[in-house]
Amino acid sequence: MKILLLLSLFAAQCAMAVPALSVTEVRPGIYVHFGKHEFPNKTNHGAIANIGFIVGDSCVAVIDTGGSPEQGYALKKAVDRTTDKPVCYVINTHVHPDHIYGNIAFKLPGVQFVGHKNLSRAMATRGRYYIEKANDQLDLKLEDKHIIPPDKAVKKHLFIELGGRKLRLTAHPTAHTDNDLTVFDQNTDTFWMSDLLFIEHIPVIDGSLKGWLSELNRMEKHQYKMVIPGHGPAVTDWPKSMLPEKNYLQILLTEIRSMIAEGKFIEEAIAKVGYSEKDNWKLFDQFHKRNVTTAFAELEWEEENE
Repeated sequence: MKILLLLSLFAAQCAMAVPALSVTEVRPGIYVHFGKHEFPNKTNHGAIANIGFIVGDSCVAVIDTGGSPEQGYALKKAVDRTTDKPVCYVINTHVHPDHIYGNIAFKLPGVQFVGHKNLSRAMATRGRYYIEKANDQLDLKLEDKHIIPPDKAVKKHLFIELGGRKLRLTAHPTAHTDNDLTVFDQNTDTFWMSDLLFIEHIPVIDGSLKGWLSELNRMEKHQYKMVIPGHGPAVTDWPKSMLPEKNYLQILLTEIRSMIAEGKFIEEAIAKVGYSEKDNWKLFDQFHKRNVTTAFAELEWEEENE
């Protein structure tokens, strides 16, 4: 009991030391802090993603917590300024640092962490590497306690109740990562896709190119009043707003398959594939070659097994 009290006091002290994060109410009870299109570095400390929260009659669900503990505490302060309802859930949409490093701010009594069934394993596999690189790359001093795995694992679907507001959580097959989770708010017909959707910011492949295209093909059959991406503005013209991302991924698939069929090597693919898209995306130079490398390895394996 004393330990829980000390944790609560420590969290309160940390929250007091940072200003509240700016959030926008995009739909009734849905608040988003929109990240900037920047490469994570020592200046922005990795605070680049869209994060936020959904308020119910009884409690609040936080969706991703930011790229640093400080941003997590700033998000918590934003929650406290917005509502007197307590946080009951923290939903991590996937393992990437810009979405999980603020978790520590919400590690409090009564708060349950929720994630994809693969998220715990992904955190365990990557956690030590993330901690070691955080200081060099982001000027963050992290410890094991900052990598907080989920208490609840979503195998396919999970419904959580916030009081007069039900959220449907969906665990997706491998796409952007192998631990992607989306959140659907039934009250407002809002779909929080996180990094399964990139707007303006080039998509980043850390899972499966084919899997991502398959998920987009499935999701585009549904209609939503609003979709919230992991990077970029919220959109109200789904699925039209998804088409640039789908087109970019399809170009990678088509061009890489063609090069593999012609016996080309990965170095040539990195130099030639997808450059028709260069002017269509922010951070193209920072991520495109990585995408080609990841996709080539996947598709080369496909070729070898046919």
